[in-house]
Amino acid sequence: MINFTEGTVNKSKLISRRMFTLTVAKFIIFGGIFGRLVSLQINESKKYRTLSDKNRFREWRLAPQRGVIKDYFDNEIASNKRVYQLHITPENASNIEGLFFRIQSILNLSNERVFSLKRKMAKQKPWEPIIVSDNLTWSEFSRINLFLHELQGVEAIVSVARIYPYKSTSHLIGYVSQASARDLQKKEYLRNMSVPGISVGKTGLEHKLDENIIGKVGFQRYEVNAFGKRIRQIELDKGQAGQNFKTTLDLDVQEFAAKTIENLAASVCVMDIYNGDVITMVSSPTYDPNAFVHGIDKKSWKYLLDHRDKPLTNKSIAGLYPPGSTIKTIVALSALENDIANTKSNVYCKGAIDFYGEKFHCWKKKGHGSMNMRDAIKQSCDIYFYEIARKLGVDRLSETAKRFGLGSKTLGGFLEERSGVVPNTKWKKKFIGKNWYLGETLHSGIGQGYFLSTPMQLCLMTAQLANGGYKLKPRIVIDPNQKNQDNLKEYIEYKNANPNIPLPVDILVSNFNLEPLFRNQENINFIKDAMFASTNEPGGTSYRSRLTKKEFRFAGKT
Repeated sequence: MINFTEGTVNKSKLISRRMFTLTVAKFIIFGGIFGRLVSLQINESKKYRTLSDKNRFREWRLAPQRGVIKDYFDNEIASNKRVYQLHITPENASNIEGLFFRIQSILNLSNERVFSLKRKMAKQKPWEPIIVSDNLTWSEFSRINLFLHELQGVEAIVSVARIYPYKSTSHLIGYVSQASARDLQKKEYLRNMSVPGISVGKTGLEHKLDENIIGKVGFQRYEVNAFGKRIRQIELDKGQAGQNFKTTLDLDVQEFAAKTIENLAASVCVMDIYNGDVITMVSSPTYDPNAFVHGIDKKSWKYLLDHRDKPLTNKSIAGLYPPGSTIKTIVALSALENDIANTKSNVYCKGAIDFYGEKFHCWKKKGHGSMNMRDAIKQSCDIYFYEIARKLGVDRLSETAKRFGLGSKTLGGFLEERSGVVPNTKWKKKFIGKNWYLGETLHSGIGQGYFLSTPMQLCLMTAQLANGGYKLKPRIVIDPNQKNQDNLKEYIEYKNANPNIPLPVDILVSNFNLEPLFRNQENINFIKDAMFASTNEPGGTSYRSRLTKKEFRFAGKT
């Protein structure tokens, strides 16, 4: 007998279990969907809002405006001008090949330039902009803006670029150019900026002051439609211009000096003997620093590199030359300070001397005859200084020369500045691996042999002799927070006017940190008098360069 009741019950239980399983599955699925919706709406809302904004908004970083560099009288010697640029962000361009084709037809770009841009783009991240041109003409900029709605991924930018009004300051100011991979590697502040095509200082003051003068990055944020076309500007932050700097330079003197040595391979350095301010620093031949701002062409670059007179070299601080007879003042001073000779020490000059089989000549073939120290400086007698150097020794000469600024960098902070060489026995053993020979001391006594110095070092050396033998700290950039540096002038003027009266307390205190470079100031005064004779007395080597007006008379050493 079939039991229908039992079968019905079993079927009912089976259906109930399946319904329960299905209901639970529904709850799990809908619970998962609800949980995901909650996660998307609440927990991950910021993430997706950002992604949405990225599609809807575009942000463009703006290169900051570099600070202005001025001379002492507020003439701008490095300033800025408005320029028009064209940038491309590859990830915003749907068809990069088509885009380049359109830009090439609008701007008449060469195939080489397009190839260079594509190669550069391949090395960058797709969201990093590349600069197609950083110096468009107004006509080119207008044409680009006319077709901008068709050029997806293209941005027309109004920016600023460096301009240098005076070629005479090219070596001192230096130049800027587009940041290289090496710049980004060495300078952390540049890596944090991440602005396409930002210009950085490469040489001179532009390099020395770069971190402070470069400014802070700005940005432009705007809304775009589905095709990437700009609808409206949302936000604009122009960033912060770099710090302005004032220098000790006198532009009129700089221009005059540059014109005077225009066709020569030469240098002119002028320094205030009381405070170390550099009034002029000219190197010739000059070059046009504006050529580097937007990238120098190969022909111009080759010309500068191959030029016989090396126009890119700042001869004032990077040119190393034997100091020659200008060192004789230091040789004489060192001999006096070390009691090796006195002002009346006599040497007879016959035009040449034999020294252990080697002949040493004087510049005057027939000789100068009997010479004391004053006449030897005045007439620049080589034989006299051979003998003084032999008695003095190169180590004591080296010590005095270093004390007056030779053999070390004068300005500091200039990438291109060189230290020069002040030789002595230890130096030769360390760098050449040989012992010092006495004949080499004689060469050093007239500024030849291993001696090498820069024009700025010789300028500092002479300035410290001229001010009475007090140490100077040369400067070009004026720090507005630095106290007055004219204390030495007040000190010397009062001392000369009142030789037997004690110094007033205010002058004494203000000059408490003066560092004399002499043991006996009478020795410095003697050297100054001999230099005056060299220029203003008949027979002096610079007598023909003298100025006859009393207010313009000067001392010097050829």
